[in-house]
Parts: sequence; C-alpha cells; structure tokens
Amino acid sequence: MQLSKRCMLILGLLVCQGALAHGPLPSSLQGVPIPPVPGLVDGADPIVVNKNAAIALGKALFWDVNVGSDGMSCGSCHFHAGADRRVKNQINPGQKSSNPSGQTFQPTASGAAGGPNYTLNVDDFPFHQYVDPVDVSSGLLFSSDDVVSSSGTFSGIFSGTSRIGGVNDDCSRTVDPVFHVNAAGTRRVEPRNTPTVINAVFNHRNFWDGRANNIFNGSSLWGERDPNAGVWVKMNSRSVEKQRLHLPNSSLASQAVAPPLSEVEMGCGSRTFPDLGRKLLMRRPLENQKVHYEDSVLGPLSRSSAGNLQPGLNTTYTALIRQAFNQKYWSYTRLGAFGQRPGQIAYNQMEANFAMFFGLAIQLYESTLISDQAPIDTSARTPIDPSDGDEGDFYPTDLTLTERRGLDLFTAFHCNICHAGPSLTSAAVTTNAMLLEANPNAMGPYNLVKPAGISRNIISHDSTVNGKKLMDFGFFNTSVGDPAADPGVGGIDDFGNPLSFTGQYLQYLVGNLSAVKDPGVTSVRSCDFIQAFATNSTIANAEIFTTVDGVIPDPNGNQNCLRAGGDGAFIPTAAAATLELANPLTRKMDVATKAAFKVPSLRNIELTGPYMHNGSMATLDQVIEFYSRGGNFFNNSLHFFIFPLDTLQVDPDSRAALIAFLKTFTDERVRYEKAPFDHPELVVPNGHSGDHLFVSGNNPLNANLGADEVITIPAVGANGSTQPLLPFDAYLAP
Repeated sequence: MQLSKRCMLILGLLVCQGALAHGPLPSSLQGVPIPPVPGLVDGADPIVVNKNAAIALGKALFWDVNVGSDGMSCGSCHFHAGADRRVKNQINPGQKSSNPSGQTFQPTASGAAGGPNYTLNVDDFPFHQYVDPVDVSSGLLFSSDDVVSSSGTFSGIFSGTSRIGGVNDDCSRTVDPVFHVNAAGTRRVEPRNTPTVINAVFNHRNFWDGRANNIFNGSSLWGERDPNAGVWVKMNSRSVEKQRLHLPNSSLASQAVAPPLSEVEMGCGSRTFPDLGRKLLMRRPLENQKVHYEDSVLGPLSRSSAGNLQPGLNTTYTALIRQAFNQKYWSYTRLGAFGQRPGQIAYNQMEANFAMFFGLAIQLYESTLISDQAPIDTSARTPIDPSDGDEGDFYPTDLTLTERRGLDLFTAFHCNICHAGPSLTSAAVTTNAMLLEANPNAMGPYNLVKPAGISRNIISHDSTVNGKKLMDFGFFNTSVGDPAADPGVGGIDDFGNPLSFTGQYLQYLVGNLSAVKDPGVTSVRSCDFIQAFATNSTIANAEIFTTVDGVIPDPNGNQNCLRAGGDGAFIPTAAAATLELANPLTRKMDVATKAAFKVPSLRNIELTGPYMHNGSMATLDQVIEFYSRGGNFFNNSLHFFIFPLDTLQVDPDSRAALIAFLKTFTDERVRYEKAPFDHPELVVPNGHSGDHLFVSGNNPLNANLGADEVITIPAVGANGSTQPLLPFDAYLAP
C-alpha cells in the first residue's frame, strides 16, 4: 500500500498527520526568552547591580544546609534532576484532604503498614490500581489517598540562632502527633509531591496550586494579596522607609521565600527571614559543604583545588549581597524598628531585607537551570513551507521512527493541549504568548495553536465532562485523586481569598473590584477563550450568556482574537452576572478549579518521578496507563480531553512509542549533572535508623527524635558526574 506524505501506517493503524495536527507541536527550547522582570537588572536604578554575583549568592543559598533550622536546604528536596528521588520516610497521610482518611496513614498496596519511616518498594505503586491497569471496568484492586512527597524538618518553636556557627537553630522540639513511630518523632513530610525546579522560570505561577504569585512583593509568596509586604529602602543616612515592591514574572522569588519559614519543609515555627539573615550574614556560604573547584558558578569562590575539595567559599553572605544588590537596600548603618523580637537586638537593614535578597538571588540562579539540549531541541527540522500544506514539515527529522510514532500519538491524543509550548506546559503563560506574538508559527503552522487557547489570558473557558466552565489557564483537573483529597487551585490563600484567578474573575464580572487581587484578571479577553463565554446571539443558551441574559462588548477588546472574527468578544452585564452567580444551579458561570493543578513540564520527565501532584505513580508506564484508562476519579470538573484512549488501551507498542517520545525531552546535561546543573556537596536526611515499625531515637537535637540516616550527594563541577541520574523506580526497594 502506498501512503501519501501526510499519512503513515503506525503499528497497524492508519494515521494522518493532518488529523493529528491539533494544538501546538513540541518545539525547541533553545533561544526561548525568559519572561522579563522590569527593573530587576535593568533601568536607571536596578535592584540587582551585579547579576553574576546575585547568581552566585542564589546558588549558595539554594544548596546551603544552614538555611534550614535542622539541616534542610532548598536542594534537599530538589537534588535529583531538580526533584526528589528519596524513598524512605516520604509518605504524607494526605493532609490536604477534607476526608478523615487524610489525617491517618493507610496500608500500602504491598500490604505493609506504611506511614512514617517506611521504605517504599516497587509493589507500592501506583496508589490507585485496577486489575487491568488500562481498563477501569476491570475492577479496582487498591486505592490510597496517602501522598509520596519529601521529608523535611522536625520543626518546633524557634527561640534563637547563632551568627557564627552551628547548623541547627534553637527550637523547642517535640514529637509530632502525626509523624512518629511509637514514641520516636520523625521528620515531617510535605502533603504534595516535589516538582522539578529546572525550567520552572517559565511558569507564570509556581507550586502545584499556583500560590507562588507571579508578582514578587519582596517579603512573602503572596504578591499583591499581602497588605503588609514591602522592603526597607534607605532614604538618607538617618532614615529608611518601607515601600511596596512589585516585580512581575517573579514567581520563582515568591516560591523561594516560602520553604525556609515552613514548619514542614525547612524551618521552626515563628522563625522570620530577618532571623535567617542574622544567622547567615556573617558566615561563609556553604561552610559545612564541599564546593568543587570547577563549579560552573561558585568555582572562582571555592576554597578547593584539584584533588583537595574543601568546604565553603572565600567570601561571606554579607559580601555577596553588597556586590549583588543596590546599596539602598543594605547600606543603612543604624539598627531600626524592623520588627525585632521582644528582648532581642534590633535588626539591621540587611537582615530586614533578607527575604528580598534570598528570593531574587535564588530566582536568578534558578533562571540558569534551563534544559534546552534534549533530542527534541537539537534535532534538525525541515523548514516550514506554508505553500505545501504539510504540517509534517515541522516534525523533528532526527528522531527514530518509534519516537516519531510517539510524537504523532502525543498530538493525536491531545497531550499537547496541556503540555504546550517549548517548556511543555501551558502554565508558561507569558513565554508561550511572547513566542506566538513574535512568530505565529513558532509552535507549528496554520494556527494549530488555537485549540490550546494560548494568549496572554490567565483564565480560560473550556470544555469539561460536564459542560463548559471557567478555569485558570494552565491548571487542569485530570482525576488523579478524589477531588476531596486536595483542592488544588480551588483552595484559598492566607487572607481568605481564592487562590484561583477564576474566582476573582467572577467578582470582576459582577463589579466587585475590591475582590480582585492579582494583575491580569481585569484584562482577560473573552474572545481568547477556547470556548465562547458570551455572544450577541438572540437565542437563549443554557451554557453561555446571550442577549437574552444581557451582554456587553468586552471592554478588553476584540482585535486579533483566537476565536475567529472576534466571535464571543462579549461578557455578561454586571446585573446578568450577579443574577447568575446567585443561582446555585448556575451553568453559565460554572468553574472547574476544584482539584485542578498546575500542568508540570515534561522536560526530563524520565528522571523526575514519582509523578503527579500526589506522587502516586512511580514509572512513566503507570502514567501512560492512567491516561489510557481515562483517569482515576470521574468528577464534574474533569477536563474534556481526559477520556479512555482506545489505541493505547489495546496496543502496548503504542504505549511504548509514546514513552520513547517522552524520553526525547531528557537533556543529557541533567542526567550527568553537567553545568549549569552541577552543585556543591549535600548531605540529605533520608529517614531514620530503623524502619516503619521501630525508630531509634537519640537524635542530637532531642533524645525523643529519630536518629537521621543520610544520603551524601558529592560535589560536582561543570564537567558533571560519571554516574548518571536514574529514574525514580531504580531507587525503590525490590
């Protein structure tokens, strides 16, 4: 049989590329711009005056165990391809759940009791199992709402710290009521799986629920939502002033300032960033950790030489801050009323602004962690010629036949709608929009991107299994867990506001602008929604607003819309929106935010297991089986594209081809920890002496706490390691 250029025979199935070309095609990450942060390193009075010094500061802070209250660094949960591959003491009972089971540990699929200090094995995964893993009708074998995540701190209540030595803060530590084995306390475990920090700079928001705001306010993760946020600016030799900071496209800085104060991840309760600054500023960075003399960033500051690795850098944190940051943020010499603790010495300006230095330095360091040399990036691609009518011209030509089959299946089954753009996530809102504004064919020719709804919009209106609904762009409900197990972006912030942009958009539509906290909500364009939200049709519609309800032209415009001819460039009147919102049976303002989570990047995915927000899958095979069967928990917010995939259900070779394609996203520099993915030495807590039935106490911190077992991650220079990083399941007990 002779096939046309547009069609191929794949594993006995005739597939035409024209039919597959629905949504963006995976493109190279090389040369893709990082979202700009005006005023950070540019302009007449930038915050950072020496970018290289700031990157060095950020890398040191990221890996330094002194940042934690008891030996935890940021890198302690991000040391393996930017993620965490530990398998002991890594289970949380599911504490984000509204169900009682979220507060208690459940037995594992292998029959063990699980819980604190348990060592995961291959038979424990996935956490939701069917007789036939690709067929939900085959019968449910096992299900648990426990979460595989990252162990962190023992916590306690902070009372003080030393400026000159010692890793651990002074904290009153006790045995945790949840995380313990008999009478011995264990380290707490996060309630969500650790995502990779590599390529995270492209995300509009970070954390699975998006709470790391796109706007960095200088002192917390909440952006404009935090009314007390600000930084201290020197006005003259005798005065400082607290000023608001507004840095867009700085979600990584917002994310960075959360873990050091978390009583689960890194810190003791009541510790503040000025306290952390007081602890670190006079010290050598990484004073307890060896730094390779060929470290791509820290090498020139390292105290090491060939054959003689030494701990620490030839500088102090104070010196690095002075080199990196505008002096108006640190040069005020007097002690001030910067929120010091009763009975303690007042903080200085550098201590008071330590959250800003910490967040921005780590953001600049993490902005260098871009993996753009995977096969999908380096493959030759035939130039696009719109005249020949062949979308296949955009396909990478250096991939194997099996990998290209996987690519065709990736687009055929709409994986590319969520995993859109060169960073392979629709959560990269600004970057994806910038690319298409510069070149409409950047992700494939002929407006193939339109079904993905890529624009500057941070909200979309799209199809679910229960009709059209508003949703945060880049956040989807894919039915991984029971919707009650974790609200995701459907949760609330520390001030009682919805995390979701969608919840704020509803308030915008009814005219309650005081409830809109985040920039971008009031500039959403309805004509860029994937599905129409309101039209000027005179026919009543149960799912969208029409003139029967009351509509007005969208004040945000109708030019160059994703929806042809400005179709749907309308919004309801405030009166119509108010009436609809008050109706408990509403459909026109229905939302799909509950149990919706940020779409993760697929780059280096073979190395970043366990998978999903709850860490419930250990292998890519289990992930593909999950999508093949159409998910786990059917619910009304489930996205329309999560449905049983017949080809993958019946053909294991097709599943293998799709996995082969996913592995083309692996950058070998990440696998071998070559620059910029090299790092200092790190000693990582890895459970406790004993097992899930017995833990040996006598931790130096407190005799009632479990003695730590550790993994030592050696210092690696720019040339990387001879030992490759392995997939998560390679570290599981047999």
